[in-house]
Amino acid sequence: MVVNHGSTPPDGSLEQRLYDDPPLVDAASAAASIPVDATVLTSGFGSVGYPKAIPLALADDTRNLELTLVHAGNVGEEIDIDLIESGAVDRRFTYQSSTVARTATNRRNVAFSDRNASAVGDEVQYGRLVDPDIAVVEAVAVGEDWFVPSTSVGQTPAFVGAADSLLIELNREQPLELQGLHDIYRPDAPPDRKPIPLSTPGGRIGTSHVGFDSETLIGVIETDTPDSTYNFRDPTADDLAIAAHLGSFLAAEIERSSVFEDTVHLQFGVGSLGNALMGELKSLDFGDRTVVYFGELIQDGLLDMLDADRLESASATSMALTDEGQDRLFADVERYAEDIVLRPAGVTNHPGLIDQFGVIGVNSAIEFDIYGNVNSTHAGGKRMINGVGGSADFNRNSLVTVCALPSTLDDGDISRVVPMAFHVDHTEHDVDVFVTEQGVADARGCSPVERAEMIIDRCAHPEFTPDLQSYLTDVKSQDYHIPHDIDRAAQWQDWSHRKRSRWTTSPYSAAYAASLIPGHPVSMTYISSMTPDAPDNVNTESAVSTGVFSDCPHPRFSIAWEGPVNPALVSAQWLILTWYDWYKSLYMRRSTTATAWVCMLISHSVLSQIGGHIG
Repeated sequence: MVVNHGSTPPDGSLEQRLYDDPPLVDAASAAASIPVDATVLTSGFGSVGYPKAIPLALADDTRNLELTLVHAGNVGEEIDIDLIESGAVDRRFTYQSSTVARTATNRRNVAFSDRNASAVGDEVQYGRLVDPDIAVVEAVAVGEDWFVPSTSVGQTPAFVGAADSLLIELNREQPLELQGLHDIYRPDAPPDRKPIPLSTPGGRIGTSHVGFDSETLIGVIETDTPDSTYNFRDPTADDLAIAAHLGSFLAAEIERSSVFEDTVHLQFGVGSLGNALMGELKSLDFGDRTVVYFGELIQDGLLDMLDADRLESASATSMALTDEGQDRLFADVERYAEDIVLRPAGVTNHPGLIDQFGVIGVNSAIEFDIYGNVNSTHAGGKRMINGVGGSADFNRNSLVTVCALPSTLDDGDISRVVPMAFHVDHTEHDVDVFVTEQGVADARGCSPVERAEMIIDRCAHPEFTPDLQSYLTDVKSQDYHIPHDIDRAAQWQDWSHRKRSRWTTSPYSAAYAASLIPGHPVSMTYISSMTPDAPDNVNTESAVSTGVFSDCPHPRFSIAWEGPVNPALVSAQWLILTWYDWYKSLYMRRSTTATAWVCMLISHSVLSQIGGHIG
C-alpha cells in the first residue's frame, strides 16, 4: 500500500520531534531486524540526510550479511566507508564517493550498478530494479504515518512507498526548522501520471513531510550525529579562468536567445569548480533578468548569491555545503526557506521540468574527446570513480548544455581532452558547449570533424595540442564521418598517467638512441602524449637531432633520416622502435634504473655499429 501524504502533521511549524508515540528502538536492535540478504533502501543525497546509526550497527553485525544497498545519490562515511569496508554489502546502487567504495567496486567485491538520479525512484518502485525489503531514512520529526526529512530528499518518498518495512532515524542534531525547506511531491504511478504542476522553480506543490503506511514502521532510532559536509578546495587559477570564460559565454548567450529575455534558469554540478562558476555569476550583468537556480544541489556559492540578492530562488534535492555553509544555513534556516526549496530528485531532475524552464546546465566530467563525447565516471575508460549522478538528466534535457573542466589533470601530466573517450556517459548529441581554462568551444551545428577542430583549437592545453592536431590530421585521410585510429587513441588511455614532455626530452628516449647514429641526423616527431616518465634521477636534456620529417607507420613516432635508405637504415629504425617497446615493458614492470641503463647501453652500442655501415 502506498500512502502519498499520510495524516496531517500539526498545523503551522512543528515544535516537537515526536508525535503519536511511535515505537523507539536502539540501533543494534534495528540492525538485527534486517534480514542478512535484505535489499535496503536509504535516504541521502549530496552526502547529507542519510541514516548514520543503523549502517554503523550493520557494519558491526556479526552475521554474514549479503545486503543489496540502494540510495539515490552520495552518502556519508558511515555507509560509504564503514559499511562497505565491513563486507556487508554485496550489491549497490547508485553512487559512491570514498576510496574504500571505489576500491570495492573496481575489484568487483561489490557489484555496482550506476543509474541516473532522476530514474532510480521509479525503477525501484515500479520497474523492479530490485525487490525492496526495508527503507532506512533520516528525519527531523516523526508522527504515526509521516516524517519530515532532514537535509536532503533524494528519492526518499519513492523508496518509502516501495519498501515493505521502514526504520526512521530521528536526528536531533538537525534543526527542526528544516521542515520549512521541503516540498514533497510524488507523481502518481504510470500510466495515469499527470504532468508535474510546477509553474516556477520557487513554487510549492506538495507537503513538508513524507507519508507512509503506519503498519510498515518497525521503529524510530534517536541519533545526534551531524552530516558529512563537503570540503571544497579554494578555486585554482584554472577554475577562475574557466569561470571567466563561462561568464563571457553566458553574457553573449542570454543576449542572443529570446528564451532568456526575462528569466535565466541555471544548474551547476557540485564541486570547487561549481562554486567558482557561481562566484563569477555574482558579478555578471544579467540586466533586468530574473536569475533562478533549478538543479540538484545547494552549494555555498548559491548561498552567496542569495545573500548578495543575485538569485531569486533555488530549487534542489539536497544541501551540499561545507561546515561554514551548513553553519550559515542552520543559523538562519527560516530566512533561507523563503528562497530555497528541497524536492524529490524525481522532480528536481525531471526531464520535462528541465525542458520546461529552458535550463542552462553546467556540469564537469573526467574528460571529453575531440568529437564531443563526455566521460563522467571512468578513469582510463575502465576504473569507476563516483557515478553518473544527475549529470545525464541535465546534459540531455537542458536547453543549453555546457561541459566545463580544466584541460589537464595532475599538474599538467594528463590531458582531459583526448582523441577518443573509451567510456561515454554523454554522447556528442547531449553536450553543446565545452569550456576549459583555454577557452570556449560552442560546437552547436558543427559536423564531427569541425567539432574536433574547434575543441582542439580552443579547449586543449598547448602542451597536448600538437599531438591532438597530428591525430586529427592523420585520421582525416579516412573516408568516414567520424574518423578514428582506435589503436592510437587507446594509447592515450594506457599511458594517461605519464607526462609527455619527460619522455620526449629524456636521454632514455628512442629519439636519443637514434641521434647516436654518426653522421646521420634524425628527426623524430612524437605523436601520442601519454608515455612513461624517465627515472627521476636522470638529467633530462633534449637529445632530438634535427633532420627531414617524413611519416612512419609506427603508431607513436614519425622518423626520418637524411641520406639514402638501405637495409641497415631499416634495421636501425626497427631497433629504435623495438628498443622503445622493450624499455616501455621494463618501465611498466618497475625495473631498476640499472636495468634500464643496460637496455640503453646495448641500444647505443648496436646503433653505433649500424651507423658505421650506413651511407
